[in-house]
Amino acid sequence: MESKKNTKKRTLSIRKIAMAGVLVAVAVAGSLISFPVAGSKCAPVQHMVNICAAVFLGPAWGVGVAFCANIIRNLTGLGSLMAFPGSMVGALCCGLMYRFSKKIIPTCIAEALGTGILGGLAAYPLAKYVMLIQPEGMFIYIVPFLISTVAGSIVAAIVMLILKKNGADLKICIEGIENDSLESYLRQFDVTCFQGYHYSRSICQDELMKLLIKP
Repeated sequence: MESKKNTKKRTLSIRKIAMAGVLVAVAVAGSLISFPVAGSKCAPVQHMVNICAAVFLGPAWGVGVAFCANIIRNLTGLGSLMAFPGSMVGALCCGLMYRFSKKIIPTCIAEALGTGILGGLAAYPLAKYVMLIQPEGMFIYIVPFLISTVAGSIVAAIVMLILKKNGADLKICIEGIENDSLESYLRQFDVTCFQGYHYSRSICQDELMKLLIKP
C-alpha cells in the first residue's frame, strides 16, 4: 500500500510540475504582449496565469509559478523587479480564495485586489529602497497595477467560465482507489474525483450509506 501511495503522489507531483512549467512559459511569452498605461507597462497575461495556477495548482504553486516567471523575465530583459510584488501577492490571494471558495469570480476579484492594492503598496518600498527610485507617494503604483491585473482577470474569468460551461472538469480525477485510507491520503492534494475497485466492489448496506453521504 505504501508503494501505491508513493506512486500516486509522484504522479500528482509530475502533473503539477508539468502544468507549472507550461504556465511559466505562457507568462514569460505573454510579457511580449504589453502596452503602456499611466507610465506603467500593462502586461495582463501574468495575471491570467495567476488565476489559472490558482484553479489548477493551488496557492503555493501559484506563487512559485509567478516567482519563476519573474526570474526569467528579468534575466531576459522582459520585466523588472516591480513584477515580483504584484504578481506574487496576487497569486497568493487568488490561490487562497479559490482553495476556500472553489468559485471563479471571487478568485478573479481576489487576484485584482491582491495585485492592485496589496501588490501596489508592496511595490513602493521595493522601488524606493532596492531600485533607488523616488516614487511620488506610497499609493503611486496602485492604479497602474490595477489596470494591468483587471485586464488579465477579465480574460481569465471569460476563459474559465467558458471551460466550465462546456463541461471541462477542473477537478483532479484519480483512478485505482482501493480503500478509504488511500482516498483520504489523496484528498490532501486537492483530489476531488475518485474511481476504482473501492467504489465498484460488492458492499453491505451500511458501507453503501457511508459512501453516499461522504462529502
